[in-house]
Amino acid sequence: MTTLPDFDEVIDRIGTHSVKWDCMEEIYGVSPQEGISMWVADMDFRPPQVVAEALQTMLSQGIFGYWGDNRAYHAAIQWWMANRHGWTVEPEWIFTTHGLVNGTALCLDAFTQPGDSVVLMTPVYHAFARVIRASGRKVVECPLKLVEGRYEMDVDAWDAQMDGSAKMMILCSPHNPGGRVWTKAELEATAAFAKRHNLVLVSDEIHHDLVMPGHKHIPMAVAAPDQPLVMMTATSKTFNIAGGHSGNVIIADPDLRAKFAGSMAAMGISANSFGLAMSTAAYSPEGAAWVDALVAYIDGNRKVFDETVNTIPGLKSMDLQSTYLAWVDFSGTGMAPEEFIARVEKGAKVAANHGATFGLGGESYLRFNLATPRARVVEAAERLKAAFADLQ
Repeated sequence: MTTLPDFDEVIDRIGTHSVKWDCMEEIYGVSPQEGISMWVADMDFRPPQVVAEALQTMLSQGIFGYWGDNRAYHAAIQWWMANRHGWTVEPEWIFTTHGLVNGTALCLDAFTQPGDSVVLMTPVYHAFARVIRASGRKVVECPLKLVEGRYEMDVDAWDAQMDGSAKMMILCSPHNPGGRVWTKAELEATAAFAKRHNLVLVSDEIHHDLVMPGHKHIPMAVAAPDQPLVMMTATSKTFNIAGGHSGNVIIADPDLRAKFAGSMAAMGISANSFGLAMSTAAYSPEGAAWVDALVAYIDGNRKVFDETVNTIPGLKSMDLQSTYLAWVDFSGTGMAPEEFIARVEKGAKVAANHGATFGLGGESYLRFNLATPRARVVEAAERLKAAFADLQ
């Protein structure tokens, strides 16, 4: 019998080396003692009990040497992808990286050269552009189109931007920060765009398990099975175990796989045994039951947050189809980013990610992490309402 956690339990994370809480004041000027941390994508929930049990087994054994024998780990990944996503994965396709930001960096090393350009559909997860630029590559920002309050792809406009310098494209599916679950037609159009412009297509699907009721994620590998493709997945966001620093880069295409293997070998990367033990345990029936309960809880948090925020004149929370990250547009207030950010951080004492860091199109937004006990979500929404009370 699976024991599900009490997601309403408020767990004090201050002083636990939590970047989300212990670095909040340094970055946002919001004290953790009186503020609410809603920025980095890290949940305030304990992972499934089966994950804790796997770590306890390691502690009981008491020797923490090099990890070996990946059979159970690979079988767990295969089971999860087949049962949760309808995607058949072969063990030899799987590479383990130190998270997916590391996986992105390895893809840049394997498939591009310094000076090459990499295509992003913006606004999008900020670490992509940071790693691209840090590696001496250039970012090509292909803006998403806002249609009736949701993001859509604008492939014709992107075609016009291409000048032959781009060698790789990173897709965020489901989309962070907008929460879109891309349709099969949209995924096919993206794959065709990449093929037209000779781009290695890298699909980051780290949020693929966190999809709200009424929506269904389709892996790019299922939507476009004939497209040479790099798939990136992880247990980190799904189960709140990002500290394990484990991600999967899954490559069916033999040529791309050989190039990626070369970069892995050149950098001497080997797996984190704690991360692999947690991932193996999480990808299980017990982990699946926990995820189902989590998604239902986040869906409730989404509803109570939007009910309040969308009553504030000038604010609009994008309809969340996936992830636990609310994307709130402040453009209707007529305020410059400096003003609405000050009201949120100094007035409401809420720390949220600044939209401009996500690239073109994000300037009028803030991203709020809803993966926290509901009482905090309700309190944050009420604080935002008070901070913009003069508009009501």
